[in-house]
Amino acid sequence: MPGLSRRQFLTRAAMLAAATGLNVEFLAPELARAATGERAAAGAAAGDIPTTLLQTIRQGALTTASYRTLTSGPGEPYVARIDVLRRTPAAGRAAARRSLLYLGHLSDLHVIDAQSPARIEPMIVQDHSAWGSAFHPQDPLSVHATAAMVRAFSDARYSPLTGAPMGAAIVTGDSADMHSHLELRWYIDLMDGLEVNPASAGATYQGVQAWAEAIWAYRPADPSGGDFGAYGFPTLPQLLAQAIAQPVPSVGLPAPWYAVYGNHDTLLLGTFNLSPQLHALAVGGQKSYTLDATAGSVLNGYASTGSALQQAMDALGIAFGRTGFKSVPANSERYLFEQRDFMAEHFATQPTPGPLGHGFTQHNLDSGETWWKADLTPNIRAFGLDTCNQVAGPDGAVPDVQFRWLQTELEAATAQKKLVLIFSHHNSLTLENRAQRPGDTEVLHGADEFVALLLKYPVVIGWLNGHTHLNQILAHTSATGGFWEVTTASCIDFPQQQQCVEIVDNRDGTLSLFTTVLDHASPATPGSGGTSVDLASRSREFAANDWAETPMMRRGSALDRNTELLLPAPFDLSAITDASLESQHMTERARVLAYEGARAL
Repeated sequence: MPGLSRRQFLTRAAMLAAATGLNVEFLAPELARAATGERAAAGAAAGDIPTTLLQTIRQGALTTASYRTLTSGPGEPYVARIDVLRRTPAAGRAAARRSLLYLGHLSDLHVIDAQSPARIEPMIVQDHSAWGSAFHPQDPLSVHATAAMVRAFSDARYSPLTGAPMGAAIVTGDSADMHSHLELRWYIDLMDGLEVNPASAGATYQGVQAWAEAIWAYRPADPSGGDFGAYGFPTLPQLLAQAIAQPVPSVGLPAPWYAVYGNHDTLLLGTFNLSPQLHALAVGGQKSYTLDATAGSVLNGYASTGSALQQAMDALGIAFGRTGFKSVPANSERYLFEQRDFMAEHFATQPTPGPLGHGFTQHNLDSGETWWKADLTPNIRAFGLDTCNQVAGPDGAVPDVQFRWLQTELEAATAQKKLVLIFSHHNSLTLENRAQRPGDTEVLHGADEFVALLLKYPVVIGWLNGHTHLNQILAHTSATGGFWEVTTASCIDFPQQQQCVEIVDNRDGTLSLFTTVLDHASPATPGSGGTSVDLASRSREFAANDWAETPMMRRGSALDRNTELLLPAPFDLSAITDASLESQHMTERARVLAYEGARAL
């Protein structure tokens, strides 16, 4: 399959120079190297690109009581999986392969405004295991960890396998932890490369971790007297001040990014509807620090006996003070967003890396539909679904209207010979929530029906999702083939990892999806200087000491991390010409070069 002719190459280079603002004399040689397959990133070898192929982060030594530090460990090579292919792959595929798309996958960022009055942290007093997501010791450091993860994708903007530039990225939900507009803006700005100011309550940290009365919380200035102190969490008197001392910079994602809803972007704590009390509390000047205050006032509206009068009384009580609350600075930017607001905020974005709306379109805003499709390349189509339950519960399902829409779209993708990726928040182990409001008769499809639908269309090669905060890869098979389901971990819970996925044509009738796990760009051992990188590292160490969970389990096995996932090609991939791929990679590389120039990386 011939590539671009010299005239076609020069014409394309001139067009890209005009589009990116780069000098054509600079751009043409760079694109020529990419077109001939020369490894990118200034000739860097694969081992020089910082991923877990090069180095991993493992559990370290005990320090005080049960508290453990972290340490660096050896990298992990790719592990080939043939669960879908079900035959021994050709030995020569490595020499023949060509990259069809190199994609970043982020999920469950859980960007947190830890000082917000709308947080319900004291609920962990009732049951730490059941309410663990209400409070984490690392909550004030979520912005720093997210910024460090964005930096990791920037560092890995060229594939460690093929050198292909990153062509797109997807965020599969749970971006704003507690439905706060401020958290939503922080997440979008971090993806776009803007700095964010975590000092949402002014120059002094205001929250349970700074208050001596909240003995149940991890209070870094003096953790004694509570469970966190007994476990051995360290005394760090400056930590909270450091967390809000400076705006947090972000280098931004190096490629166009897309987004879907998560349950935390839909319901309070991903589980409850938004009560009038929470709406009032979010923008007010009273924050609870006891279980009684939180359960009695903040969550009272969820009780079946909570009348409109009781809800109004609760809101007044919150506004004028009540036992178990402290006064804090109010912030109107903390308001709890409505469902369409999530989509609308994705239009308030930087022109690069784009796209405007990040998957959502004007049709979504006009119709209220929360799902979309987008062509990531001329040959790969993505479908972003909303699997979140709108009524109650953290798990999800696929509403019939989306199910039928997707079936029609998969028919079209098959006819057009498009490879298909499915993006959603929930995975096949968490698609069984059929909670509905009285009178609602729409069918909600569970995992079995959804997987069966996808298996009917061999063009579906991958389903990327999150929700369970762990690395997990599942094979879904049919008599003729199947597809791969890839779940990535979270930025709030250990291991605080995300991943890249590269789709590769092996030129032998098979495809490979290479998954490469990324640690965020901070060292295993945190420094004490209070920089954003130091605080991101501290966040990961805190997360590794979550005694109510099993943090190391969330890493997954070796079969869930750095893998080569083989499957039969659904059609003759020679229809994708070398010339069209060269043109695609030229566009992607020009975009990354412009990104590098703008940030002087």
